[in-house]
Amino acid sequence: MKTLEFHRDDVKDRVTVACADREVSVHSHCSYCRHCAGVRVGRRTIPTPQRQALSGVKQGANPDENLLNAALMFNALVRDGAAIECEDDKGAGFCSMYRR
Repeated sequence: MKTLEFHRDDVKDRVTVACADREVSVHSHCSYCRHCAGVRVGRRTIPTPQRQALSGVKQGANPDENLLNAALMFNALVRDGAAIECEDDKGAGFCSMYRR
């Protein structure tokens, strides 16, 4: 597992990380990536809320509301956090968590 430090651009209100030899948006890539394990906030790593919501969908919970709440929680974690914990040790880059 590797740690990808946030690069904040306050002018554009954007947070990016270096992923597979390019800069990607945390909000549009990491939040939906299968490799994203969590957000580092202080000394703690908080698991990605989308993974927990996706497991709830598989158990028959309300998918739309749970995934929306998970996305909002992820955005709050990114606001307070400093880095992404990434399980992409092979350097493959973005891989959607919603595809098989």
